Amino acid sequence: MTTAMPSTAIVVSEPVFTDAERVALAGFLAGYSGLTREAYALDLRQFASWCEEHHVHLFEARRADIECFGRDLEERGRARATVARRLCTVAGFYRYAVEEELLEHSPAVHVRRPRLDYESHVTGLDRNELGALLVAAGLELLSSTPSSRCSPSTGCGSQKRPVPTSRRSASNADIEPSRLCVKAARSRK
Repeated sequence: MTTAMPSTAIVVSEPVFTDAERVALAGFLAGYSGLTREAYALDLRQFASWCEEHHVHLFEARRADIECFGRDLEERGRARATVARRLCTVAGFYRYAVEEELLEHSPAVHVRRPRLDYESHVTGLDRNELGALLVAAGLELLSSTPSSRCSPSTGCGSQKRPVPTSRRSASNADIEPSRLCVKAARSRK
């Protein structure tokens, strides 16, 4: 029967970050609070982990390393907005290190970020479809009497445009949603 002898050997591990890197990380994150700080901390943790896996110290990283980090995120299926945000966080971290004179030059200055489409892809009704929907639902415009007009605070304004009475005319109408005032038909008991 063999018994295991406890080892008293000391394992020396190399610190993950240099003192300057640690100061830069702490200082950069200290400038933020709440959810922003948490998001930036996550981004930097992921970048630091990537650097450690590829045997690159934070302050020895080059532009190509940062771009490889971004491409790695894309290969893992991260959204373009997520990749862009993480690369912006890394660029902000290096900019902070340069401003604090902890680093001579930022390797992230000219890092390419994914292009983002700023146009919304949310499906919604356009003004013609809204008019047709209102007609189909049996809703009527407020009458033109001053007491029944929408107030300026509702965004309806004082001018009204008639809602088309047929689906065909609804598709050709020029109705501005911000000027459309609608009064729902009251149900009678």
